[in-house]
Amino acid sequence: MSVYSMTGYASVQKAAGDEGSAAVSAARLGLEIRSVNSRFLDPVFRLPEELRHAEPALREKLTARLKRGKVEVRVNLESTTDSPLREPGTAMLQRLSNLDDKVRVWLPQLAPLTLADVLKLASCDAAPQRDLAPDLNALMDAAVTALLEARAREGGRLVEMLLDRTAQLRQLAAQAGPLVPALVEQQRNRFLERWNETLQLTGGGVSPEAAQDRALAEATAFAIRIDVAEELTRLGGHLDEIDRLLKKGGEAGKRMDFLIQELHREANTLGSKSAAMELTRISVDMKVLIEQMREQVQNIE
Repeated sequence: MSVYSMTGYASVQKAAGDEGSAAVSAARLGLEIRSVNSRFLDPVFRLPEELRHAEPALREKLTARLKRGKVEVRVNLESTTDSPLREPGTAMLQRLSNLDDKVRVWLPQLAPLTLADVLKLASCDAAPQRDLAPDLNALMDAAVTALLEARAREGGRLVEMLLDRTAQLRQLAAQAGPLVPALVEQQRNRFLERWNETLQLTGGGVSPEAAQDRALAEATAFAIRIDVAEELTRLGGHLDEIDRLLKKGGEAGKRMDFLIQELHREANTLGSKSAAMELTRISVDMKVLIEQMREQVQNIE
Protein backbone atom coordinates (compact mmCIF):
# COMPACT_ATOMS: atom_id res chain seq x y z
CA MET A 1 0.00 0.00 0.00
CA SER A 2 1.29 3.44 -0.93
CA VAL A 3 2.03 6.35 1.36
CA TYR A 4 0.06 9.34 0.09
CA SER A 5 1.08 12.96 0.27
CA MET A 6 -1.67 15.50 0.88
CA THR A 7 -0.22 17.74 -1.82
CA GLY A 8 -1.42 17.11 -5.36
CA TYR A 9 -3.10 18.45 -8.47
CA ALA A 10 -5.27 16.95 -11.20
CA SER A 11 -7.15 18.39 -14.16
CA VAL A 12 -9.54 16.61 -16.55
CA GLN A 13 -11.86 17.75 -19.32
CA LYS A 14 -14.75 16.25 -21.23
CA ALA A 15 -17.12 17.30 -23.99
CA ALA A 16 -20.60 17.60 -22.49
CA GLY A 17 -23.47 15.89 -24.30
CA ASP A 18 -24.63 12.59 -25.74
CA GLU A 19 -22.32 10.72 -28.06
CA GLY A 20 -23.16 11.33 -31.70
CA SER A 21 -25.19 14.47 -30.99
CA ALA A 22 -24.44 18.07 -31.84
CA ALA A 23 -24.41 18.81 -28.13
CA VAL A 24 -21.10 17.04 -27.81
CA SER A 25 -19.27 20.01 -29.30
CA ALA A 26 -21.59 22.62 -27.78
CA ALA A 27 -19.94 22.71 -24.35
CA ARG A 28 -16.89 21.40 -22.53
CA LEU A 29 -16.67 20.51 -18.86
CA GLY A 30 -13.40 21.04 -17.02
CA LEU A 31 -12.65 19.93 -13.47
CA GLU A 32 -9.57 20.77 -11.41
CA ILE A 33 -8.61 19.46 -7.98
CA ARG A 34 -5.90 21.00 -5.83
CA SER A 35 -5.00 19.65 -2.40
CA VAL A 36 -2.64 20.75 0.35
CA ASN A 37 -1.98 19.49 3.86
CA SER A 38 -4.56 19.80 6.63
CA ARG A 39 -5.30 17.98 9.87
CA PHE A 40 -8.67 16.85 8.53
CA LEU A 41 -10.47 16.57 5.19
CA ASP A 42 -11.62 20.05 4.21
CA PRO A 43 -13.26 20.09 0.74
CA VAL A 44 -14.22 23.35 -0.99
CA PHE A 45 -16.32 23.33 -4.19
CA ARG A 46 -16.43 26.13 -6.75
CA LEU A 47 -19.11 25.27 -9.31
CA PRO A 48 -21.06 27.31 -11.87
CA GLU A 49 -24.55 28.16 -10.70
CA GLU A 50 -26.17 25.84 -13.24
CA LEU A 51 -24.18 22.90 -11.79
CA ARG A 52 -24.61 23.73 -8.11
CA HIS A 53 -27.17 20.93 -7.69
CA ALA A 54 -24.44 18.35 -8.40
CA GLU A 55 -22.29 19.34 -5.41
CA PRO A 56 -23.66 16.74 -2.90
CA ALA A 57 -22.86 13.86 -5.25
CA LEU A 58 -19.37 15.25 -5.93
CA ARG A 59 -18.73 15.71 -2.22
CA GLU A 60 -19.75 12.12 -1.55
CA LYS A 61 -17.35 10.82 -4.20
CA LEU A 62 -14.51 12.92 -2.79
CA THR A 63 -14.97 11.96 0.86
CA ALA A 64 -15.22 8.27 -0.05
CA ARG A 65 -11.66 8.23 -1.43
CA LEU A 66 -9.74 10.96 0.44
CA LYS A 67 -9.17 11.08 4.19
CA ARG A 68 -7.15 14.24 4.86
CA GLY A 69 -6.18 17.49 3.18
CA LYS A 70 -7.65 20.82 2.19
CA VAL A 71 -9.09 20.07 -1.23
CA GLU A 72 -10.40 22.64 -3.70
CA VAL A 73 -12.61 21.40 -6.54
CA ARG A 74 -13.19 23.87 -9.37
CA VAL A 75 -15.58 23.15 -12.27
CA ASN A 76 -15.69 25.15 -15.52
CA LEU A 77 -18.38 24.94 -18.17
CA GLU A 78 -17.40 26.54 -21.47
CA SER A 79 -19.25 26.84 -24.76
CA THR A 80 -17.29 25.58 -27.76
CA THR A 81 -19.61 26.81 -30.52
CA ASP A 82 -18.36 29.51 -32.89
CA SER A 83 -21.41 31.67 -32.24
CA PRO A 84 -23.16 31.43 -28.91
CA LEU A 85 -26.06 33.61 -30.16
CA ARG A 86 -29.32 31.82 -30.88
CA GLU A 87 -31.29 33.45 -33.70
CA PRO A 88 -34.93 33.93 -32.65
CA GLY A 89 -37.50 32.53 -35.05
CA THR A 90 -40.54 34.31 -36.44
CA ALA A 91 -42.86 32.64 -33.96
CA MET A 92 -40.67 33.74 -31.05
CA LEU A 93 -40.55 37.35 -32.29
CA GLN A 94 -44.34 37.35 -32.68
CA ARG A 95 -44.79 36.05 -29.11
CA LEU A 96 -42.44 38.69 -27.73
CA SER A 97 -44.30 41.43 -29.60
CA ASN A 98 -47.65 40.25 -28.27
CA LEU A 99 -46.31 40.04 -24.72
CA ASP A 100 -44.80 43.53 -25.04
CA ASP A 101 -48.16 44.92 -26.15
CA LYS A 102 -50.00 43.28 -23.22
CA VAL A 103 -47.47 44.52 -20.67
CA ARG A 104 -47.58 48.08 -21.98
CA VAL A 105 -51.34 48.20 -21.44
CA TRP A 106 -50.62 48.08 -17.70
CA LEU A 107 -47.11 49.50 -17.60
CA PRO A 108 -46.82 52.08 -20.41
CA GLN A 109 -43.77 53.72 -18.81
CA LEU A 110 -41.53 50.68 -19.44
CA ALA A 111 -38.69 51.03 -21.91
CA PRO A 112 -39.01 49.09 -25.17
CA LEU A 113 -37.26 45.74 -25.56
CA THR A 114 -33.63 45.96 -26.70
CA LEU A 115 -31.79 43.54 -28.97
CA ALA A 116 -29.97 42.09 -25.94
CA ASP A 117 -33.32 41.50 -24.21
CA VAL A 118 -34.69 39.69 -27.24
CA LEU A 119 -31.61 37.45 -27.60
CA LYS A 120 -31.63 36.63 -23.89
CA LEU A 121 -35.32 35.73 -23.91
CA ALA A 122 -34.84 33.64 -27.03
CA SER A 123 -32.03 31.75 -25.31
CA CYS A 124 -34.19 31.12 -22.24
CA ASP A 125 -36.95 29.80 -24.47
CA ALA A 126 -34.64 27.22 -26.01
CA ALA A 127 -35.06 23.55 -25.14
CA PRO A 128 -33.74 22.72 -21.68
CA GLN A 129 -30.12 21.60 -21.63
CA ARG A 130 -29.23 18.00 -21.05
CA ASP A 131 -28.50 17.11 -17.44
CA LEU A 132 -24.71 17.32 -17.09
CA ALA A 133 -24.57 15.56 -13.72
CA PRO A 134 -23.55 12.14 -15.21
CA ASP A 135 -20.72 13.79 -17.18
CA LEU A 136 -19.64 15.69 -14.09
CA ASN A 137 -19.68 12.55 -11.93
CA ALA A 138 -17.52 10.73 -14.48
CA LEU A 139 -15.12 13.67 -14.50
CA MET A 140 -14.97 13.61 -10.72
CA ASP A 141 -14.06 9.92 -10.66
CA ALA A 142 -11.30 10.47 -13.20
CA ALA A 143 -9.98 13.57 -11.43
CA VAL A 144 -9.85 11.90 -7.99
CA THR A 145 -8.03 8.91 -9.51
CA ALA A 146 -5.49 11.25 -11.13
CA LEU A 147 -5.13 13.18 -7.88
CA LEU A 148 -4.47 9.98 -5.92
CA GLU A 149 -1.82 8.97 -8.46
CA ALA A 150 -0.15 12.38 -8.09
CA ARG A 151 -0.33 12.16 -4.29
CA ALA A 152 1.11 8.64 -4.40
CA ARG A 153 4.07 9.82 -6.50
CA GLU A 154 4.72 12.67 -4.09
CA GLY A 155 4.29 10.24 -1.19
CA GLY A 156 6.95 7.98 -2.69
CA ARG A 157 9.40 10.87 -2.74
CA LEU A 158 8.57 11.65 0.90
CA VAL A 159 9.19 8.02 1.86
CA GLU A 160 12.65 8.07 0.26
CA MET A 161 13.53 11.29 2.09
CA LEU A 162 12.26 10.06 5.47
CA LEU A 163 14.02 6.69 5.20
CA ASP A 164 17.24 8.54 4.43
CA ARG A 165 16.78 10.68 7.56
CA THR A 166 16.05 7.68 9.79
CA ALA A 167 19.22 6.01 8.50
CA GLN A 168 21.23 9.13 9.38
CA LEU A 169 19.67 9.22 12.85
CA ARG A 170 20.67 5.60 13.41
CA GLN A 171 24.24 6.46 12.47
CA LEU A 172 24.29 9.33 14.97
CA ALA A 173 22.85 7.09 17.68
CA ALA A 174 25.54 4.51 16.93
CA GLN A 175 28.16 7.23 17.39
CA ALA A 176 26.65 8.36 20.70
CA GLY A 177 26.51 4.92 22.31
CA PRO A 178 30.26 4.26 22.75
CA LEU A 179 30.96 7.80 23.95
CA VAL A 180 29.35 7.31 27.37
CA PRO A 181 31.65 4.51 28.68
CA ALA A 182 34.67 6.46 27.45
CA LEU A 183 33.47 9.59 29.24
CA VAL A 184 32.85 7.64 32.45
CA GLU A 185 36.35 6.14 32.36
CA GLN A 186 37.83 9.55 31.64
CA GLN A 187 35.95 11.09 34.55
CA ARG A 188 36.95 8.25 36.89
CA ASN A 189 40.60 8.89 36.11
CA ARG A 190 40.09 12.58 36.82
CA PHE A 191 38.49 11.81 40.19
CA LEU A 192 41.40 9.50 41.08
CA GLU A 193 43.92 12.18 40.16
CA ARG A 194 42.09 14.72 42.29
CA TRP A 195 41.94 12.38 45.28
CA ASN A 196 45.61 11.52 44.92
CA GLU A 197 46.42 15.21 44.96
CA THR A 198 44.27 15.57 48.07
CA LEU A 199 46.13 12.68 49.72
CA GLN A 200 49.43 14.37 49.09
CA LEU A 201 48.18 17.66 50.50
CA THR A 202 46.75 16.02 53.62
CA GLY A 203 49.91 14.11 54.25
CA GLY A 204 48.27 10.68 54.08
CA GLY A 205 45.31 11.50 56.31
CA VAL A 206 43.13 9.50 53.98
CA SER A 207 43.99 5.97 52.95
CA PRO A 208 44.52 5.20 49.24
CA GLU A 209 41.72 2.62 49.42
CA ALA A 210 39.26 5.21 50.74
CA ALA A 211 40.32 7.68 48.06
CA GLN A 212 39.85 5.10 45.36
CA ASP A 213 36.43 4.08 46.72
CA ARG A 214 35.34 7.71 46.81
CA ALA A 215 36.57 8.26 43.26
CA LEU A 216 34.72 5.18 42.10
CA ALA A 217 31.54 6.32 43.88
CA GLU A 218 31.69 9.73 42.22
CA ALA A 219 32.41 8.14 38.85
CA THR A 220 29.38 5.88 39.32
CA ALA A 221 27.15 8.83 40.16
CA PHE A 222 28.52 10.65 37.11
CA ALA A 223 27.83 7.60 34.92
CA ILE A 224 24.23 7.46 36.11
CA ARG A 225 23.77 11.15 35.47
CA ILE A 226 25.02 11.06 31.87
CA ASP A 227 23.71 7.62 30.93
CA VAL A 228 21.75 7.91 27.68
CA ALA A 229 21.19 4.22 27.04
CA GLU A 230 17.43 4.51 27.66
CA GLU A 231 17.13 7.51 25.36
CA LEU A 232 19.04 5.75 22.59
CA THR A 233 16.92 2.61 23.03
CA ARG A 234 13.67 4.56 22.83
CA LEU A 235 14.97 6.55 19.87
CA GLY A 236 15.81 3.31 18.06
CA GLY A 237 12.33 1.97 18.80
CA HIS A 238 10.69 5.10 17.38
CA LEU A 239 12.84 4.86 14.26
CA ASP A 240 11.84 1.20 13.82
CA GLU A 241 8.17 2.16 14.06
CA ILE A 242 8.57 4.98 11.53
CA ASP A 243 10.29 2.63 9.08
CA ARG A 244 7.51 0.09 9.58
CA LEU A 245 4.79 2.66 8.90
CA LEU A 246 6.56 3.93 5.79
CA LYS A 247 6.87 0.42 4.38
CA LYS A 248 3.31 -0.54 5.34
CA GLY A 249 1.76 2.57 3.78
CA GLY A 250 -1.82 3.74 4.19
CA GLU A 251 -2.93 6.43 6.61
CA ALA A 252 0.23 7.02 8.61
CA GLY A 253 0.47 10.80 8.94
CA LYS A 254 -1.03 11.31 12.40
CA ARG A 255 0.85 8.37 13.90
CA MET A 256 4.13 9.57 12.41
CA ASP A 257 3.53 13.09 13.66
CA PHE A 258 3.35 11.70 17.20
CA LEU A 259 6.54 9.67 16.68
CA ILE A 260 8.38 12.75 15.44
CA GLN A 261 7.47 14.53 18.68
CA GLU A 262 8.87 11.60 20.65
CA LEU A 263 12.08 11.63 18.61
CA HIS A 264 12.49 15.31 19.39
CA ARG A 265 11.97 14.60 23.10
CA GLU A 266 14.72 11.95 23.14
CA ALA A 267 17.14 14.21 21.24
CA ASN A 268 16.49 17.01 23.75
CA THR A 269 17.16 14.68 26.68
CA LEU A 270 20.33 13.46 25.01
CA GLY A 271 21.52 17.05 24.75
CA SER A 272 20.62 17.89 28.35
CA LYS A 273 22.67 14.92 29.59
CA SER A 274 25.61 15.77 27.41
CA ALA A 275 28.92 15.90 29.23
CA ALA A 276 31.08 16.35 26.14
CA MET A 277 31.10 18.52 23.05
CA GLU A 278 30.82 15.45 20.84
CA LEU A 279 27.52 14.39 22.45
CA THR A 280 26.23 17.95 22.14
CA ARG A 281 27.06 17.96 18.44
CA ILE A 282 25.27 14.65 17.95
CA SER A 283 22.19 16.01 19.74
CA VAL A 284 22.13 19.13 17.56
CA ASP A 285 22.56 17.09 14.37
CA MET A 286 19.70 14.84 15.46
CA LYS A 287 17.42 17.83 16.06
CA VAL A 288 18.17 19.19 12.58
CA LEU A 289 17.27 15.86 10.96
CA ILE A 290 14.14 15.46 13.08
CA GLU A 291 12.97 18.96 12.18
CA GLN A 292 13.42 18.14 8.50
CA MET A 293 11.32 15.02 9.03
CA ARG A 294 8.65 16.93 10.92
CA GLU A 295 8.15 19.36 8.04
CA GLN A 296 7.67 16.52 5.56
CA VAL A 297 5.50 14.37 7.80
CA GLN A 298 2.99 17.23 7.89
CA ASN A 299 2.26 16.43 4.23
CA ILE A 300 1.55 12.72 4.72
CA GLU A 301 -2.09 11.62 4.72
